[in-house]
Amino acid sequence: MRPDGGTRVRGVLRAALAASVAAGCTVGPDYARPVTPEHAEYRETSANAPPADSLVGPPAPMPSVESVADLPWWELFRDPVLQELIETALANNRDLDVALARVEEARAALGFQEANLIPRIDAVASGGLDDTTAEGAVQPSATGALAVSWEADLFGRIRRTNEAALRDLLATEEVYRGVTIALVAQVADQYLFLRDLDNRLSISEATANARRESLDILTVRFSAGVISEVEVNQGEIELAVAETAVETFRRLRAQTENLIAFLIGSPPTEIPRGDALSDAMLPPDLPAGLPSELLDRRPDILAAEHALAAQTARIGVAEALKYPSVTLSANLGATFASATTGFLNMAADLFAPLFDAGQNDQRVEIEVARTRQALASYEQTILNAFREVESAMVAVHRYEAEYRQRLIQLRAAQNAAILSWARYDGGMTSYLEVLDVQRSEFSAELAVSEALGLRLSSLVDLYRALGGGWTPPDDPVEQEPGG
Repeated sequence: MRPDGGTRVRGVLRAALAASVAAGCTVGPDYARPVTPEHAEYRETSANAPPADSLVGPPAPMPSVESVADLPWWELFRDPVLQELIETALANNRDLDVALARVEEARAALGFQEANLIPRIDAVASGGLDDTTAEGAVQPSATGALAVSWEADLFGRIRRTNEAALRDLLATEEVYRGVTIALVAQVADQYLFLRDLDNRLSISEATANARRESLDILTVRFSAGVISEVEVNQGEIELAVAETAVETFRRLRAQTENLIAFLIGSPPTEIPRGDALSDAMLPPDLPAGLPSELLDRRPDILAAEHALAAQTARIGVAEALKYPSVTLSANLGATFASATTGFLNMAADLFAPLFDAGQNDQRVEIEVARTRQALASYEQTILNAFREVESAMVAVHRYEAEYRQRLIQLRAAQNAAILSWARYDGGMTSYLEVLDVQRSEFSAELAVSEALGLRLSSLVDLYRALGGGWTPPDDPVEQEPGG
């Protein structure tokens, strides 16, 4: 039977609370990474890949590396234009600016909370005129003082608040990393799609030109009474199909360029082109590593864990409100009138909750329930990461196999097109056979380009699922928990 979520959370919290009580005066549980969903190994491994000898087509050049998961992975494609687009996006993308600003906001919030551990010093001054003297003269007076106050953090309320603020900061940093990885992947994916559209547009334009030439030949033969008008109409239909494809790919290409321009922080503009898709470098193997490595690699998992740790610390904040608090204060100053008089006042204020109808207990229960939610979210994030990596690995292997099969289809269609036209030209078959074979050739050419683009995009998706293989050059947060 699956254990109740509350039971699991309370078990973790009881163990942590016992450790914190033994350690000293900070109440509430100390965070410890909970037992997470386990996944010993990926289902889709290199052993599941299609055998190399069963695939047709020249092998792609591959870099000599043991694992490319930790590299700036877009460099695998060795396309300088793609690398420049990514660098531009990292410098100019507005979503990334927002994420970085949120990191700075969280850092400032941490500094604001940390200041509560340090005594507060304020300057107080006042002045006036006094006409109550016996001589009836107006007597000026002034008072100046330094007011010092400090709350003794006896039960760790302030320290727990700072702990939560630090974890919030670290979670925000991981969100920033996640936005960065998603941006890099999206730019790479759209650029690969753009190059695929370039290929398919070229194929459509070449097909349209070839069909236009065929239609000219058919028109001449019709004028000579060799063929019927039906064959001319069929040629016109196929030409219109190819020209429609040309317009479709022109539209998609322009829209994709606009999206890439948006991602790199630019108004709509023409995007430069680099290497052909067929020249892209491919990794020699899937750099997946072990599933357990995702826990320390994926930004969304790390962000969810920091959020869980922050919420755990808030239980301690709520617990501390059940205990007395002491505030020490002192006023040091002087009164300036007919004579100068100095003064020093010191005090200690004790606040101890006696009866609140259970509000403090309920406040703790609220934070425990929120911690249960954070734990479930953390576990769900881990499971989703496993799913995404597995699906991406499947896509890499299957798109590889699909691309090879598409090459077989294309070569057969090209040969059939040559033979069919020769048969038609020799009067051995009808033009319907030629049209049917030409349609197959056109479809096969488009399918090869699309399969190659999807094959490369699946690698982009795999690296994104693995956590990107990339760390921003300037870490927005240098402080680690407990540092």
